[in-house]
Amino acid sequence: MAQHSRWQRAQASNNTTLVLHCDGPLDPSRVRRALDRLVDLCPWPAARLHRPFPWGKLRWTAGPRATLVPPLVLHRAARTDAELHRILESELNDAIDPRHEAPVRFTVIDIGSEMAPARGVLVATWFHPLMDPRGGQNLLAHLAQLDADTASARSPETPPPFVGTPPARQPLRERGRVARRSLEYMRTLAPVPPVSPGTQMTTPGPSRFRRDTFVERDPTDRPKRGTREIAWRLAVVGKAMAELWQRRGLPDVPFLLPIAVDLRPRGEAGPVFGNLLAFHFARFRPSATADVPALARALRQQMAEAVRDGQIDANAVAMEFLQYRPLATMLRALPWTSCGDIFSFNCADLADVPPALDRVFGRGVVNAYHVPCVLPRPGIGVFFNRCAGVNNIVVSWVEGAVAADEAAHIVEIVAEGMAWTRTS
Repeated sequence: MAQHSRWQRAQASNNTTLVLHCDGPLDPSRVRRALDRLVDLCPWPAARLHRPFPWGKLRWTAGPRATLVPPLVLHRAARTDAELHRILESELNDAIDPRHEAPVRFTVIDIGSEMAPARGVLVATWFHPLMDPRGGQNLLAHLAQLDADTASARSPETPPPFVGTPPARQPLRERGRVARRSLEYMRTLAPVPPVSPGTQMTTPGPSRFRRDTFVERDPTDRPKRGTREIAWRLAVVGKAMAELWQRRGLPDVPFLLPIAVDLRPRGEAGPVFGNLLAFHFARFRPSATADVPALARALRQQMAEAVRDGQIDANAVAMEFLQYRPLATMLRALPWTSCGDIFSFNCADLADVPPALDRVFGRGVVNAYHVPCVLPRPGIGVFFNRCAGVNNIVVSWVEGAVAADEAAHIVEIVAEGMAWTRTS
């Protein structure tokens, strides 16, 4: 991800954002002050990505505190939701170069006009390999706590234990053996190379997204099914993608997509920095999406078998070795990636926003959601989360791979499959 050689000419962004809508305007100076205190305790928001040689270990480096400049905090204004959306898309497309600038930045946006009460939006934008979405939530929660400590005149405390990723428990030789098992498994994933909406695209456009909010219908109005499980949501998204495949005339080649598995202990916040994730790789044909309940059962069984066979743990260890060699060398070992497509589409569920983000910098949070860039191949991703009783669906795509009306149609299919009602 950090050195994706296939898309160097396209200058594809690896940004991801976490967007918090608040019940009033935010004070940028409070965000700056909290960031400055955080860098006193932990340097990684001001670090740089470094690889000493083409084959050396990819790592974050930070000098003495006196040389560290806290990340930027930008202050912007938007009079309408359309202006806000343009600002958020500009955050996605203004790619962060972690070799020469801080890997994270913050934008405080004031929204309001004479006809509407003022409100505020806080946007955290980071280079995706710095941390996963849960890490982004933890970072904002930690900054909010530092801000609260400042307001109460408490002195800075040592970083809580969730700031750093725990060291590996197995020796390097054993981890290498486990990683080779993951590589053997990955080689068998796709006997037929996958296709995606970005397959036939020659010149990728900018990243786009849309966010829609829904509430659940009365439980008596819907069949009893595990709609909160990723297996069901993936089956519903798969049905929407199958319609897109049919309209595009794409072949009935099995979908292949990574499903993130958070490795943090259940019930704990876990680390902030680093991608503390493993991946399960779901596989199913577009033609199998007509029967959503049956597909959800099959996907659930796939995941159970992956856990039983140790595939997810092996994939987690294998990801560590991406620090030592460029991604392109890993892909050369996977014959099904030779055509350029690695996955068919992206899909993830962040579940509920943690209670630690109910209030930030003196304002209540009324909604929060995650908007990541997707690579030109696959070119589209669908992301779920829930905040304050509201279900968010975010569709992120690359212009040229998917059109805005196609993204809107996907949202409608997914909402119907989830038995959700639009809030506005």
